[in-house]
Order: sequence, then structure tokens, then C-alpha cells
Amino acid sequence: MAITVFGSVFVDIKGYPLGEFVPNGRNAGRVETTHGGVSRNVVENIGNLGLAPVFVSIVDDSGTGEDVLRNLKESGVDVGYVKRVSGGLGTWLAVFDSKGDVYASISKRPDLSPIYDILKEHGEEIFSSSDSVILEMDMPGEMVDAIYRLAKEYDVPVYGLVSNISIAIENFELIRETECFVCNMQEAGEFFGEDFSAASPARLSERLSELIETKGIRRMVVTLGEKGAVYARCGGEHGVCPAENVQSVDTTGAGDAFFAGVAACLTYGLSLGEACRTGSRLAAETIMSYMNVIPRHDASEFGIDMTRSKV
Repeated sequence: MAITVFGSVFVDIKGYPLGEFVPNGRNAGRVETTHGGVSRNVVENIGNLGLAPVFVSIVDDSGTGEDVLRNLKESGVDVGYVKRVSGGLGTWLAVFDSKGDVYASISKRPDLSPIYDILKEHGEEIFSSSDSVILEMDMPGEMVDAIYRLAKEYDVPVYGLVSNISIAIENFELIRETECFVCNMQEAGEFFGEDFSAASPARLSERLSELIETKGIRRMVVTLGEKGAVYARCGGEHGVCPAENVQSVDTTGAGDAFFAGVAACLTYGLSLGEACRTGSRLAAETIMSYMNVIPRHDASEFGIDMTRSKV
């Protein structure tokens, strides 16, 4: 049994200034290329926790695609359901400011329709052996619907990743079926139609608890950047998780590391508060490096025990 992740793979091209960043000007610096993509980052993070996840995705038939597969295998990821197709890699081009934050970016998404073929051919065996499923909800709608349908049939919890909050709003009923929904404060405001900018973390936690109770959402986490995160479970716990105090080098992948920690902890029976604390620690490790993912760990460091019951 394992956590199964559905989504895309990107090549990240990142530019860093050597000195003070000058917006709209010429900046001397360095350019680095790394493997990226939200789902790819998440699955490698889970692999680096020693949890041997399964990845359902596509890469292209170039040397870069081979490098992606090799790297994931080294992190303990099962890539048996990754298909090699022409144009199977997306591209993300980003320029960073002096604080390590993204100043501007452009992305080109790959055509993910071949994943639907993998799903039709191997869906039963994938879901019957999954402890949970992590899904990039930006994928084509019929694919997302099929994954939720199979998850319900095999009683597998789903953790949805949403890059564009409008997708979550359009798929509200699926969010209700999602085991835990994670977004940032601005996205939460759009999702609920409220302005949370003036609320303290404590008050936001209370309000989040009220809102998910009203809307029928199972669990939800709202990230607050340097202020940490707030969380709530429908009819249960809610609270504030402070952020780790670290020096920021590159914020790329921090949200993916946070999500991976939350999903892994919840899959194997930890509380929402424990899951958020693990997510915060993993996000901090990512922020402190130029890598998109965390270093190797043993899941037991975070209290994760794969023999515990699924959510």
C-alpha cells in the first residue's frame, strides 16, 4: 500500500540576482534548471520521507525525461505508471528578487490527456493498492471526475492540490469530498467570499472552523506565510500553527513540501495539528535551500507509522 500522486512534471528555469534586484532592469545573476512541478515536488517529498509513493504522470522521451525518472527512483518513488510521450514535460520560467521570492513567472503546461489512458487501463490496480490519493485538480475535468469516482468506489481518501482557486470554486462539490483542502489566505478569501486580511491568526482559525461547518468541508488549512497556518476540522479541532523562523533562500516548493507533510501525516492517522506542524518543518527546510524538495528523512521522525489505519 502507498500514497499515490496524480499530476504533471515541469522543468523549472530560475534566475537569481547577485545583488539588489532591480525591477524592470538588467540584473546580473545566475540561472539554474531543476526538476519541478507541484505534483512532482509533492511525490518526491513523500519519497524523501521514506514512504515509497506511487506517481501517475507523464514525461517526455528526452534525456531530461530520463533524468526525472532516475531522480524520482533514487528518492524511492514508484514510477511504473509514468508514461513517456512527446511533449510530456511542462516548463516554468521564474525570476526571483533579492529576498528569494518570485518576482515574475511564465509557465507552459503539458497535455495531460495520456494520464487518462493510464487511468482507464490501470485504475483498478492503482486504487485498490492506495492508502490515499493526491490529485492535481488543474487536470482536465473528466480525469478529475474519474479519479474521485474511483476513490469513492475503493474508499480511498483524496487530497486535492489546486493551483488556481477558481478551479476549487467551480468544483465545490468535489472539495466537499476532499479529505483536506489547503490554500493560502488570499485564496481562502476568494473561496469563501470574505476579506480575512485584518483577522488575527486566532480569529481566522475560529472563523475557518465556522465556515467549514457551514459549507460541509471536512478539513481545511489556510497558510499565512511568515505567520504560519491555521487549520480546522469540521466539528472538531481548530488552531494556529506558527511558522518556523528560518532564513529564506528560495521559496519555490515550500507550499508543496507543506502539503506533502500534511497529506502524509493525515493518511497515517495523525491529527490535523500534528500534520500542520510537520508541514511547517518541511516547508522551512525547503525555504532554506535552492532545492525544490526536502532532504532525506525517516518518516518516524515525524511520528508517521504506515501500519496505522488510513483516514
